[in-house]
Amino acid sequence: MEDVRISLGDLEKGLENTAFDSMEEEGLPEGAQNPPPENREQRAERPTFWRRAARPVSWARRVCKAHSKVLRKVFLGLLCAAYLAYFITACWLDFQRAIALVVITGLVIFFVGWGFIQKHCGAKLTKLLSPCRKCFLKSWPWLKWVFWLAVLVGLVTWLALDTSKRPEQLISFAGLCAFVLFLFGCSKHHAAVPWRAVFWGLGLEFVLGIFIIRTDPGFEAFQWLGNQIQTFLSYTTAGSSFVFGDTLIKEAFAFQALPIVVFFSCVMSILYYVGLMQWLILKISWLLQITMGTTPTETLSVAGNIFVGQTEAPLLVLPYLADMTLSEVHAVMTGGFATIAGSVMGAYMSFGIDPSSLIAASVMAAPCALAMAKLVYPEVEESKFKSKEGVKLSRGAEQNILEAASNGAAASVGLVANIAANLIAFLAVLKFINAALSWFGELVNIKELSFQIICSYILMPVAFLMGADWADSPLVAELLGIKIFLNEFVAYEQLATYKKNRLSGLEEWSGGRKQWISMRAETITTFALCGFANLSSIGIMLGGLTSMVPQRKSEFASIVLRALLTGACVSMLNACVSGILYVPRGEVADCSAFLSTATFNTTSYDIYMCCRQLFANTVLSNNGTLSFTGSWVGLELSMASLTQCCGYYNNTVCAGLP
Repeated sequence: MEDVRISLGDLEKGLENTAFDSMEEEGLPEGAQNPPPENREQRAERPTFWRRAARPVSWARRVCKAHSKVLRKVFLGLLCAAYLAYFITACWLDFQRAIALVVITGLVIFFVGWGFIQKHCGAKLTKLLSPCRKCFLKSWPWLKWVFWLAVLVGLVTWLALDTSKRPEQLISFAGLCAFVLFLFGCSKHHAAVPWRAVFWGLGLEFVLGIFIIRTDPGFEAFQWLGNQIQTFLSYTTAGSSFVFGDTLIKEAFAFQALPIVVFFSCVMSILYYVGLMQWLILKISWLLQITMGTTPTETLSVAGNIFVGQTEAPLLVLPYLADMTLSEVHAVMTGGFATIAGSVMGAYMSFGIDPSSLIAASVMAAPCALAMAKLVYPEVEESKFKSKEGVKLSRGAEQNILEAASNGAAASVGLVANIAANLIAFLAVLKFINAALSWFGELVNIKELSFQIICSYILMPVAFLMGADWADSPLVAELLGIKIFLNEFVAYEQLATYKKNRLSGLEEWSGGRKQWISMRAETITTFALCGFANLSSIGIMLGGLTSMVPQRKSEFASIVLRALLTGACVSMLNACVSGILYVPRGEVADCSAFLSTATFNTTSYDIYMCCRQLFANTVLSNNGTLSFTGSWVGLELSMASLTQCCGYYNNTVCAGLP
């Protein structure tokens, strides 16, 4: 044993170590003859116990490899059968509860079936339909004028019928036309404007708005989606309460809203790893590309902005940024300024902003941003990306789903720190500016001069053109000013305060100042604030793009201000569309019946509006007696309801109560 050495060299060649051979020889019983000597090759070929034991495993591995396709089909078949059983059971137990499952399943079957048909029958279908395509292209020069004429007549007819009930919608339509004309006036090349992209972009935005805002299925679908996202984001408290404690997440904003950014970023990273986000972005970009005629690179980046931020979306087209034209880069920038990231959208939802409006604004902004980008900076160069084949999306460098989740959470730390730092800085700067303006104002006997008041006067016409009532326009203009000159985070926080005041039933006016804005103005403002178009975003955009393509820094700087202006106007155009399509929902139909059953333990918006209606229908005569008009005449509970309302709100008719 002393002369035997253990060597790894033979093991690397697949031979057995001689040390173990000597140990076997020492273990022979006394008197037994040693086996005849064998050369090393014969010993290596002799099957050992472990090799014999591994034979079934090796055989199974070879069988699985040889029949991998069959086994995969069997596994998928079993999985589909199990899901079918689950689907049938869910529908049989409660179909209303399973409607969402039915819709999701239907969409998956449609897209999977469409992909299967494209893969196996695409060439045959193209060849079969080629005569129809040739006939259509031949007739398109005159057919397109018929199409646009029908669209124009339909739009005018619809506006005439719809605005007869709500004339304020005409103001929003006038604002839409004014913003488009303003952007056309700012165009870099007026003669080169691709009107197909402009009209198709506005048309897609309008169609999406009709489906989401006007139709009951669309409205309910986005309401359901918003509620599900809110429920999903509420799971953040499981992690944040464990780390920070229940007290902090209930009282401190940083521990309440910012952890949502971490959670959402983690989920988005997982969706990118599995390829779902890339698939969804490609489908949306395909729709925009075939209708608007834009190039794949700019379309892909704008479609990505629906889900990710202004510096993450350009990463989708990073390999192509160096060769993109200035018009394409301008479209990439405009898409970033005109939308918000999904991660911060979760934070805005935590403020109390309507989730369905936020989602609708982000989706509707994509076609509008692409259209207005082409209006302001039309293409005059030859793009290198005319075909879809040259644009591909990668899945990411993560090795598994756990690494993707970890990377997503880690990447959000910088975003969370950036949000917190900006809020601290901007709120402090705003306080300082207001104090300085107040001091300067008092020197000339102007009381309470502030940045918000200045913005309310300058931007009030803009707020009115978007569709806000003239009484609400000053507050809406304040929020617009905060969004443009500071950031949308601070503006949404202030909008959430107005919304809470309204829902809690506070009086509309207090001390000569409005405490909240109407539901219509809230919706319009939610759309108008939904975008990163503020002065601080210029540095973020330039820094992000320059780090990707340093050699084009001067070109990026030359068009960023134009893109910022376009992005801000896109959000306002979105607000105009929402103003055109807005219809009141959820209002109390019969206030007399509502007040007769109300408990009046706490006030609410419905109680306030019904009390205001009751005050308007109450007449106080000169001798001090009260009488009621309208739907309140002859009701026994009218006086009792008036007494309850006067207990919370002040009105001149309350003086007639005994």
